[in-house]
Amino acid sequence: MFEWLNQPFTPMTVLGMVIGGVIVLSVILLVVAYSIYAQRKILAAMHLRIGPNRVGPFGLFQSFADILKLLLKEDIVPAKADKAMFLIGPMITYVPSFMVLAVIPYTATHLFTAELNVGVLYYIALSSISVIGVVLGAWASNNKYSIIGGLRSAAQLISYEIPLALSILGVILMAGSMNIVEIVEAQKNMWFIVPQIIGFSVFIIAAMAELSRVPFDLPEAESELVAGYSTEYSGFRFAFYMLAEYVYITAMGGLAAALYLGGWEGPLLPGWAWYGIKAGLFIFLTFWLQGTFPRIRNTLLMTFSWKVLIPISILNIILTAIIKIAVA
Repeated sequence: MFEWLNQPFTPMTVLGMVIGGVIVLSVILLVVAYSIYAQRKILAAMHLRIGPNRVGPFGLFQSFADILKLLLKEDIVPAKADKAMFLIGPMITYVPSFMVLAVIPYTATHLFTAELNVGVLYYIALSSISVIGVVLGAWASNNKYSIIGGLRSAAQLISYEIPLALSILGVILMAGSMNIVEIVEAQKNMWFIVPQIIGFSVFIIAAMAELSRVPFDLPEAESELVAGYSTEYSGFRFAFYMLAEYVYITAMGGLAAALYLGGWEGPLLPGWAWYGIKAGLFIFLTFWLQGTFPRIRNTLLMTFSWKVLIPISILNIILTAIIKIAVA
């Protein structure tokens, strides 16, 4: 794919890029649909319930029925909302969630994905844009619950983005590159989860907060804020917010697999299968935590990031640098 991008633009190369993008997006949408199904089944098993079992065999088509229902529902705009901002808010959140997938290399040939020298920076920069759409949609809704949820989301995502980026710095130091493909190739002898176990722990916690997953789901806290920033949204615009959330879960799972679990490296199975298994473990973890942990107290949310995670991630960088110098 990288060599293809270096070729002169012709109708055939442009068509190939479009087809490749459509294939990737179609696969991701399929993964997202069945991630939602898996979440409902896993939580049902933890609660001793059955879960989806009506639409299709074993309820396998339930997610598609839900998506179709959302697409067909009326798109309601509140009378006192800022209409322009209300309409574009979900788009600002939704578009970057798919753009980050461009640098997730699920195979050694990184088919249909880009090999950027600043792939990690690209991911962090684009994923941080989505919070703007959340805050914008919440403010434009002119609803007190939405505004509270939007402010919580902004504070949470900005705060936990710092330890997330700092935890990745340890991996970058060890690999000597921000190119995600080169980071995976640097793990042929040993996955970075072993020497970077402290950074990996910080990464997992910060990632759950970035994704607003339990126990960090304060922006959407149903028992307090109805549905948080998306309270006033319905139909396909609500679907955009939900879709962005689950696409980010998939993308974050792919990033975790590449940075700490050796990416496509593994015996017997094809590289893409290993990548799917490793990313799937992260996705399963998010659902497992949802059925296990209670929501963190609001007063502890910011304190935990600034007073616990950030100092630990800085300590991890210092230790990594010392080991790197000692080995060299």
